[in-house]
Amino acid sequence: MELSFTNRSAEMQELDAAAAVGGLVVMFGRRRVGKTRLLRHWLPTKSGLYSQAIEAATGIQLEQAMRDLGPGLKLSLVPRTWSDFFELLAMRQEPTVLCLDEFPYLAASDPSLPSVVQRWLDHQRPRQFTLVLAGSSTSAMNDCFLNRAAPLYQRARKLLQVRPMSYPAFCAACSRPPGDIESFTQFALVGGLPKYWEFLERKSDSLDLAETLYFGRSAFLEDEPLRLLRDEGIAGATSQSVMEAIGRGSEKPSEIAARLGTAQTNLGRVFQHLADVSLLHRQIPFGESPRTSKRTRLAIHDPALRFWYQVYSPHRTRWQGYDRAQKQKLLHDHAATVFEDHCRDHHAGAARYWEPGLEFDFVRESAGEAIVSEVNYRRLSPAERTQLEHQLSVRWQQSSLARKFLKVRFEILDARVLGAGFFPAEN
Repeated sequence: MELSFTNRSAEMQELDAAAAVGGLVVMFGRRRVGKTRLLRHWLPTKSGLYSQAIEAATGIQLEQAMRDLGPGLKLSLVPRTWSDFFELLAMRQEPTVLCLDEFPYLAASDPSLPSVVQRWLDHQRPRQFTLVLAGSSTSAMNDCFLNRAAPLYQRARKLLQVRPMSYPAFCAACSRPPGDIESFTQFALVGGLPKYWEFLERKSDSLDLAETLYFGRSAFLEDEPLRLLRDEGIAGATSQSVMEAIGRGSEKPSEIAARLGTAQTNLGRVFQHLADVSLLHRQIPFGESPRTSKRTRLAIHDPALRFWYQVYSPHRTRWQGYDRAQKQKLLHDHAATVFEDHCRDHHAGAARYWEPGLEFDFVRESAGEAIVSEVNYRRLSPAERTQLEHQLSVRWQQSSLARKFLKVRFEILDARVLGAGFFPAEN
């Protein structure tokens, strides 16, 4: 499916505001999230120039940049080094917007480049010049711009993170009815990454999409996790094994360590690295402090990545032997976990809650009142809703939270919220 550019108006406005002043703009976000599409859509509105770096030696990278940028820069001289390149940029008099995409590739080949950019920004940048540096590797971008020891630390006028898009954006872009469970199941397979949306066909269902992206011959996402780990500079079997263990149901660090046959202390740095690059998401129970709580669960928040580890990896050998009902149940069970996340993420301050013997999908506080939510990924009858609310009330009375809140309200969320404007559309 060929998709039109959609739903990045907030990012466009931020880029417009930054370009009006000039300086350094840093854009980051995981691969496939749509950074390049956004830049290519925005830059022509500013007569901007664009070059995407390649993984190569510095001389070849500079040659490629000049092929991309030379006609627009109208340079008579050919720079031999990045210092020469930025010296030439310093001579420009007219307002200019220039983007170097995949900047970490350039910095990896020439470690002096961030210092060259720093010197240019501090002493030579023309007043109306906007330099946009973009990259997909979270760890590499953090090292370049958020590390206190890095030359470009705090040099950016704007740090813009391009995040995955929402379910309403998916429905709008792919012409899917937002109130339909099948639409959300398809979203649960691709998540908020527009590149994956291109594999939807107009009349395809979720099983067709699963076959195309994951289980089919030469499927597009067959090796996607390995590519993501490589992009973040994460090597070795331990990180992959941690992700596999979580996908197969181990959430507590102690459970993951036991599954890997090692001590939990040996995995602390691995957990932290995976969390720092947003491949893992740390969860603590509602009401506890992230700094002091010792009760932690680890989850794969990205829907497509979760499906890979939760469904594709454990079932890929046997998938073709399953009947349609078995396959649909696997898709539904996965989508149910994504639906719970989306309901919870809609409310600021909401979080899962658990203690020995009981668990709530999520709890939040409003004006001193606890709101306890149960999420069910189907359409419930009035009788079923009443029964679930009663069960929720009984479990609440058994929890330690019941002693902390004098007021409580119970909330049953089922698939009806998909068609009720529950998820706000992006601007």
